[in-house]
Amino acid sequence: MTLHGQIRNGHVVLDKSGALPEGTEVTVRPVLGRAKLGKRPKKPVKGKRKIMRFAGKAKGLPGDAARNLDHYLYGHPKR
Repeated sequence: MTLHGQIRNGHVVLDKSGALPEGTEVTVRPVLGRAKLGKRPKKPVKGKRKIMRFAGKAKGLPGDAARNLDHYLYGHPKR
């Protein structure tokens, strides 16, 4: 069973009131993309520079290796 609701004044308020008996244990998982959660800080550019030093270093790969990576790794159909 999936129930939907919103957070109001710090409490979960379900769209259907009385849908669950009092005392029922629940797990709440936010639906990402609907609520505006706090902005994540940008990662430092330094990490991107570290990985970019490997760009273009692989030898002997097919010309379409980037496009068809799943094909070469897992056998999926080529794009």
